Amino acid sequence: MTKPSISELLHAAVTAVGGTERPGQVAMAEAVSEAFADGSHLLVQAGTGTGKSLGYLVPALAHGERVVVATATLALQRQLVERDLPRTVEALHPMLRRRPEFAMLKGRSNYLCLHRLHEGMPQDEEEGLFDQFEAAAPTSRLGQDLLRLRDWSDETETGDRDDLSPGVSDRAWAQVAVSSRECLGASRCAYGQECFAELARERAKLSEVVVTNHALLAIDALEGARVLPEHELLIVDEAHELVSRATGVATGELTPGQVNRAVRRAAKLVDEKTADQLQTAAEGFERLMELALPGRLEEVPEDLGYALAALRDAARNVISRLGATRDASVQDEDAVRKQALASVETIHDVAERVTGGSEYDVVWYERHDRFGASLRVAPMSVSGLLREKLFADRSVVLTSATLKLGGDFNGIAASLGLAPEGLAGTAGSEAEDMPVWKGVDVGSPFDYRKQGILYVARHLSRPARDGDRADMLDELTELIQAAGGRTLGLFSSMRGAQAAAEALRVRIPEFPILLQGEETLGELIKSFASDPKTCLFGTLSLWQGVDVPGTGCQLVVMDKIPFPRPDDPLMSARQKAVEDAGGNGFMAVAATHAALLMAQGAGRLVRASGDRGVVAVLDPRLETARYGSYLRASLPGFWYTTDRNQARRSLAAIDAVAKGLEAEG
Repeated sequence: MTKPSISELLHAAVTAVGGTERPGQVAMAEAVSEAFADGSHLLVQAGTGTGKSLGYLVPALAHGERVVVATATLALQRQLVERDLPRTVEALHPMLRRRPEFAMLKGRSNYLCLHRLHEGMPQDEEEGLFDQFEAAAPTSRLGQDLLRLRDWSDETETGDRDDLSPGVSDRAWAQVAVSSRECLGASRCAYGQECFAELARERAKLSEVVVTNHALLAIDALEGARVLPEHELLIVDEAHELVSRATGVATGELTPGQVNRAVRRAAKLVDEKTADQLQTAAEGFERLMELALPGRLEEVPEDLGYALAALRDAARNVISRLGATRDASVQDEDAVRKQALASVETIHDVAERVTGGSEYDVVWYERHDRFGASLRVAPMSVSGLLREKLFADRSVVLTSATLKLGGDFNGIAASLGLAPEGLAGTAGSEAEDMPVWKGVDVGSPFDYRKQGILYVARHLSRPARDGDRADMLDELTELIQAAGGRTLGLFSSMRGAQAAAEALRVRIPEFPILLQGEETLGELIKSFASDPKTCLFGTLSLWQGVDVPGTGCQLVVMDKIPFPRPDDPLMSARQKAVEDAGGNGFMAVAATHAALLMAQGAGRLVRASGDRGVVAVLDPRLETARYGSYLRASLPGFWYTTDRNQARRSLAAIDAVAKGLEAEG
């Protein structure tokens, strides 16, 4: 029997999911298959509507080796495991003559811990909650959530928090979940045989396709903690998010509250002298943090260095004592010890990292109105780590609707630790030993030039940081009126979104304005999609998380180019590092960051073949600044104009058509 071709397999899979085969999807599947066959690396830009999940799942299943698929969002993980994979496996089974298994795997704290559920959380002053389980149940939200969790534990097969509907508060979930550091280990836990997290890992080991998230992938790769099964192939979907998620995993934090919790937990288990040493160090750190001002610490100040060294040494002593002592009087001592050890090890590791003063780390203070000051440390770059840990031992495919910035893949490639396309592997060059990769843009099934307009409001004043923009609000008001509502407002700051919502609710009360934060994101998007006159305003998560095809979203507005804040410690440090190395820090960091967000934001407009609309950027710099052409080249190929009257006429015409369709429907 001849082996079926990739195009034949893809056709069967597309038919099974009720989709339409598209040239870009076929091109993607063939490019992924070739990369897997020759062990190379591939970056694929696949525009909205391409059907990219089947474009990589079909060649992955056909190849027959274990593949890990990592995504940034829960929504895509669910789509893969609940819809795309079951149908695709069933469709390809007769042709492949096997039925590949698949599984989803998350970090341990996403799964209900039976030990915590039945034995309770090890107590400290702030966490004496679980013993109130029965008493609190009738009246408190926490008690009701905990009772629901106990009932759910008897019904669930996965123990996965995301399978619990409706969900529970973070506070309630914290009572029944543990981190990997707090876990007793299956062999030492009375519930080890039934452990949901262990069962998920076993399912993953037996599966050909393992779906996970970017954070777990980064933990597996960067921290050397083997949480994913061995795999020969890696697919990173929503790959534009990978660097951000990997940076998050590699970031350490110290707060006074966190240190004080560690002190309380350790005090029950070690001798008085050791506990007092940690308590004294914690008090010294807390006094310093009361005076901490937000901003980067290019050098660790002497007083902070002393405080952290005292914390590090005291934490090391506690860790040593915890390994040597046992206290039979402490109920469930193993769990108490594990929790204390996890807390103190985190303190030790972050304090040691900051005092180590690595030139590859950025250290800064943050201050939060509610939680006070924190000390943070993050890598200057994760590119070298990603290159070394991700690309060395397997074939990697990275895909997203937005991987080409300024017209090529090199900006994203550099952030991943890859040389410019075509230079990797070149004998005698700096890139001789770097991974060889290829970039492919399979396009989009949408005709962006006919379906959308990119309008730049050139006549507006240039935005000033935190300045009042009365002319921008006038422009926004007129655009929404022309569009008949139907507006997604993407703002570069929450303050800007709130100010615009407040102003426009007074100016145009006939158009309801929804504001991010006033309701859950899911409810806001549902309300926005259900009423064409409604507008939705918000910030970062809306730039990437809204999928409203049809007439509900026909105007996407960006208030200004979303450059990182000038006082962002990590971004400014990265920019300076590029400049010190002789490069253009602004283009490599700030402009790349803005281009990626704008490409994602503009992608909210056209989600289906019948969609029509306008992306309006209320920042004249997109037209007038030197970097404007780079940013415009990163956006979908909409018809371009700076004519405000043209934009209004087009919006009014699109609104009239939409009203006609809605009247018919």
